[in-house]
Amino acid sequence: MNEKNPDILYQRPESLRDVTTHYCPGCGHGTVHRLIAEVIDELGIRERTVGVAPVGCAVLAYDYFNFDVTEAAHGRPPAVATGMKRVRPELIIFTYQGDGDLAAIGIAETIHAANRGENITVIFVNNGIYGMTGGQMAPTTLIGQKTATSPLGRQFQNEGPPLKVCEMLAPLDGTAYIARGALDKPANIVKVRQYIRQAFQNQIDERRFSLVEILSPCPTYWHLSPADSLKKITNEVIMNFPIGVIKDER
Repeated sequence: MNEKNPDILYQRPESLRDVTTHYCPGCGHGTVHRLIAEVIDELGIRERTVGVAPVGCAVLAYDYFNFDVTEAAHGRPPAVATGMKRVRPELIIFTYQGDGDLAAIGIAETIHAANRGENITVIFVNNGIYGMTGGQMAPTTLIGQKTATSPLGRQFQNEGPPLKVCEMLAPLDGTAYIARGALDKPANIVKVRQYIRQAFQNQIDERRFSLVEILSPCPTYWHLSPADSLKKITNEVIMNFPIGVIKDER
C-alpha cells in the first residue's frame, strides 16, 4: 500500500523500469527484482546504488532496474563489487547472483569477500540448477534431482551433498548478516523482503558483509508447473536449506 495515498494498493517501484522481462513463466527472479526495488526506494538510496550482475538468468538485470547496473565475468561479482566499494565507499553496491555463479565458478570470490568483511550486499538466488545454459547440475542441486548432467539424479557418493553457502559463510568473522528465505508463499516472501532490507541497511551502517539467499523456483528446468514448483520448495527444498536468519551481528 502507498503510505502517501492509501487508495493506491499497487504501483511499480521507482527503481524498476516499465518493461517486459525475459524470464520464464513462474520464475522467481521477477519477484526478487521487485523486492530489491521496493527496499531501495524505501531506503531512499536509488541515486547511489549500483548493482553487479554476472552471467546467468539475470544477465540482463540492467534492463530492468532503474539505477546503474554493471556486468561482471561469470562468478566475479564479489571481486568487482569489492573494487567499486573501495574506490567509491559512499555508493551502495550489491551483487545479484545465481547458484552456479556464486557457489560454483565464483565460490572463491564469495568466500574471500566474506572473510575480508567487505561492506557489500550479496543477493543469492538459489534455484538449484543452471537455468541459463540448459539445466545442468549446480552445487545446490538436491540429492536425487535429475538434471541435464545428472540424468539419473545427483548422487552423494559421486557429487557430494548440496552446498550450503549460508552455513559455510556464517562462521567467518567478516560476515555480519546471513539469512535465507524462500519464495514459496506470501508469508515467506514478506520475510525475504525484510532480510533484503536489513542487508542493505547493514551496508548503509557499515556493518561488513551481508548475504541473503533466496530459494527460488525454476519451472522450466525442474520440469514442473509454476504451482508445483512452489510446492517443491515448500516440501523438498526448504527441508535441505532451512530458512531464517542464520547470523545477525547488529
